[in-house]
Amino acid sequence: MTQTRNSALALLSWYIDSGVDEAIATEPRNFFVTETPAAAPASAPQPTQPSQPPRPGLSVPLDLESPAAAQLSAQALAAAAGSLAELAEAMQSFEGCALKHTASNLVFGDGNPEARVMFVGEAPGADEDRQGKPFVGVSGQLLDRMIACIGLDRNSAYITNIISWRPPGNRKPTTAEVTTCLPFVQRHIELVAPRLLVLVGGTAVSALTGRSQGITRLRGRWLDYQPPGAAGTGSTADSPIAAMPIFHPAYLLRQPALKREAWRDLVAIRNRLEQ
Repeated sequence: MTQTRNSALALLSWYIDSGVDEAIATEPRNFFVTETPAAAPASAPQPTQPSQPPRPGLSVPLDLESPAAAQLSAQALAAAAGSLAELAEAMQSFEGCALKHTASNLVFGDGNPEARVMFVGEAPGADEDRQGKPFVGVSGQLLDRMIACIGLDRNSAYITNIISWRPPGNRKPTTAEVTTCLPFVQRHIELVAPRLLVLVGGTAVSALTGRSQGITRLRGRWLDYQPPGAAGTGSTADSPIAAMPIFHPAYLLRQPALKREAWRDLVAIRNRLEQ
């Protein structure tokens, strides 16, 4: 009895980690097998179904179309947003990312939108998905302690993510998901207009700088984030923004020996802000 119970609990835990956290039917169904409906008795009259015209306004969801179509839709919505409130509303109406349909909440941003420094992470976790705010779980508590060491908090910094919907099972976002949502975070940065960007983890670094090296090689080095369309415009608003890659707090929780390097990166950020 105990072994059976433990096996059932282990299976349930595996389902939750895989993102299967909601039942949609009382019986399991094999979607790889086509079910053939039972034939009606020969004597039974076959009802005639009247043809119905297609309902207006229905279309194929963008997440079922090509990633390029979804990205074009995201670009148009992001460009039309003139404020953070409008950007959040545009993302709420966006149907081009399948993650939206498995997440509980849009995790948009938190902190002071007029701050000089903006932190950009990877994607929400379970705690963030429930509360609708970035970095509020265990790793978020560590991030709060890290930035407090250099005199920052959520009243003097702004925090968001590359992806605003939680991937099932807290998995890493796919390249297609990052590409689709990239116009939103680019517009997010443009509206906040920080002096410094802190790229939290490898996904944020590769998405915003195009660097393919791992976070271990890039952390501690000042990079330039080039806003889209900034090259050759001569606009101050479109000038490159200094960006510092740092280890993700979730990674530091697994590798506490790296906190010394993380502290050095934070000191470099503090010194840059004081200049």
